[in-house]
Amino acid sequence: MVLNCRHVWDRISDYIDGTLDPAVRADVERHLAHCEICSAVLDSTRNIIILMADDRVFELPVDFSQRLHARLDAVLSSEAPDSA
Repeated sequence: MVLNCRHVWDRISDYIDGTLDPAVRADVERHLAHCEICSAVLDSTRNIIILMADDRVFELPVDFSQRLHARLDAVLSSEAPDSA
């Protein structure tokens, strides 16, 4: 099966946790081997997990939450509805 980026993103957590079916894991790895965007999403997700496991407290910039939500709203509203 050929996976697109959206399919890979939906499986990133299971991929990191090692809970994917071996055939699906192989499909994800094939996709990651040639997709720089998904490889970056994987690296970013791993970094977030590492940061969340760290007990240090980080101060976020002023208005970070509002800017994050505005960006997420813009990205999500520009995506076509998933027909799956």
